[in-house]
Amino acid sequence: MSAKKLNTSIQLEKDLFKQIYKSMQGDVLQEIIKATRIPTKQNYWKNSLEGHSIKVDEKLLNKYYNLFNEVKNKLGFKEKVDFYITGCSEVNAFAIMAQEKDEAHIININSALIQLMTEEELKFVIGHELGHLINQDARLLNLVTFVFQDGDIPVLLTHKIRLWQQLAELVADRYGYMAVGNLNSCISAFFKMSSGLDFDKMGIDFDSFIKENIKRLNYFKEEEGLSCDDHPINPIRVEAIHLFSEAQSDKELTEKMQGLIEILMKVRSSELDKNLSVFIATAGLIIASCDGYINPNETDQILDNLAALQIFPIQYIEELSKQNISKLFEESVKNILEINPTLRDTMLLYIMGIIIADKRFDPKEIDLLYNIGEDLLGYSRKEIAHYFAAAIQEGFTPSHEGLK
Repeated sequence: MSAKKLNTSIQLEKDLFKQIYKSMQGDVLQEIIKATRIPTKQNYWKNSLEGHSIKVDEKLLNKYYNLFNEVKNKLGFKEKVDFYITGCSEVNAFAIMAQEKDEAHIININSALIQLMTEEELKFVIGHELGHLINQDARLLNLVTFVFQDGDIPVLLTHKIRLWQQLAELVADRYGYMAVGNLNSCISAFFKMSSGLDFDKMGIDFDSFIKENIKRLNYFKEEEGLSCDDHPINPIRVEAIHLFSEAQSDKELTEKMQGLIEILMKVRSSELDKNLSVFIATAGLIIASCDGYINPNETDQILDNLAALQIFPIQYIEELSKQNISKLFEESVKNILEINPTLRDTMLLYIMGIIIADKRFDPKEIDLLYNIGEDLLGYSRKEIAHYFAAAIQEGFTPSHEGLK
């Protein structure tokens, strides 16, 4: 099977899009935005580009007009697109999705790209930007920027949005490859964008570059932590497009991509972080369920804390729930104290936060708090009482149910 016949989508990217869109009630928000007639990003860029950039017109810039539309036609994209070239030294391009049916989409290419890239490399760049339009990535990005204008995204969404954006870039790269059909041109385009240098002039052998790239990937597989950028690191992008060019079936491509996706899914994976994840999940479940009912506020408290360490906290808890929760909890406390004993207070306060979350104090929860605090964390009963009193004064709000 040739790469042209391979599925351009990545299932996890599609799933994340749906999850994030649904959690933000995307259909409702889009109607509200449309009804308010708020000036859009597309309007801003249209005005700016018309006034300060050169529109790629058939008569004025016939060479680039034909080149860009050749890519558009090759990818089978029928909707109207206005192309612009902006005088800018930054090696970059971007796409803006039209907000109304009668409007044209926008793709801008900075002049640095025009000067640096060959025609084949430019086809890859244009194909990539058209890929964003075909994949309708802006539908979700517009909602995110509308709701979180200050960039303060809730932790439950932060890593999911970051991972979705990175996967969406890999999908767009696949369209870039389809536009040019030549792996060497795609890789040399990556090289120029990352270094500003010409692949051939530097005397770099293509096969050697691919092998060296795999060595760099191994570093990131072993390295703990993640890239917080909305674009994947270049070694992943290079190998992803390499795999796409060589795969003979969708199944083969999906299997080989899994290793790269696992790198992108990293949040924090040190031994301490692994034990903290177990502690947050198990302690939350044990405390929240000891009164016979897990309140939604308690669930939110657990998930909010766990989301800093796990991209999919709900699935993580479901997997742990199949095991011996009490044993995992005690082991995690022991391991955390051995690695970093200063986290003792943090663990105690987390447990207290779960107790307070449902706005009621059950005697079973209080007894469990004392038992854990004394037996596992090494506090005296008096110390626990003082900590709990301070936690109540700082974060407790009485429930309306008690006022009926």
